[in-house]
Amino acid sequence: MTPGVRPLVAGNWKMNGLAGSLAEIDAMRRAADAGESGSAELLVCPPATLIAQAAWRIKGGELSLGAQDCAPEPSGAFTGDISAAMLKDAGAAYVIVGHSERRTVHHETDGLVRAKAEAALKAGLTPIVCVGETQAEREAGQQAVVVLRQLRGSLPAEATSETVVVAYEPVWAIGTGLTATPKDIAAVHNGIRALLVDMYGARCGKIRLLYGGSVKPGNCSEILPLDNVDGALIGGASLKATEFLAIAAAYR
Repeated sequence: MTPGVRPLVAGNWKMNGLAGSLAEIDAMRRAADAGESGSAELLVCPPATLIAQAAWRIKGGELSLGAQDCAPEPSGAFTGDISAAMLKDAGAAYVIVGHSERRTVHHETDGLVRAKAEAALKAGLTPIVCVGETQAEREAGQQAVVVLRQLRGSLPAEATSETVVVAYEPVWAIGTGLTATPKDIAAVHNGIRALLVDMYGARCGKIRLLYGGSVKPGNCSEILPLDNVDGALIGGASLKATEFLAIAAAYR
């Protein structure tokens, strides 16, 4: 962990969740209100269809709410897109941008991710900017090169420790059951921290750095205490409050 930084445990539901799933959010809110996540901030990012309902249910509580993507434009003729201002209006406080699934399936570039992050900041949302290498890039020894290139191209110029979060998610470890070793995670996170300080100076020295990639209750105790790991971005294990909270309990 980074000294003086409040950890963040974020759940990304991806394209999962119907109205009945709000019961899981209710359970997360009760746990957050009861302090079951210790020092960590709890954040859940359900599909956009549930954000307004979730915001109403958690209002006044300790559970934070986010979205999974946003358009770079503030408004206009962009059928099917959702702007950052709309997400803010619905009750979101965070938004994930540049997730590997957006980069690979939807072919999003660093420039587009940066535009989305800038749109989020303008709307008053905190962007969680995701970076990470593929298996082929890792095997070619390009892990650090790829991650640092994505960071340089994706982070908004006005980023600060208070307004932006970075998540390192090796593509090969997402949904595969594979997890980077603690040594690998620490090396990448230390490199990210050094680059942030080099790019922005002290104002970004304490940006929260999350690790994502098959984080589960069974391995979180090895990952979360690492230097410069300030929490986790969790996929499948965040769909059920019991699993999600078991991970967050590491911060008690």
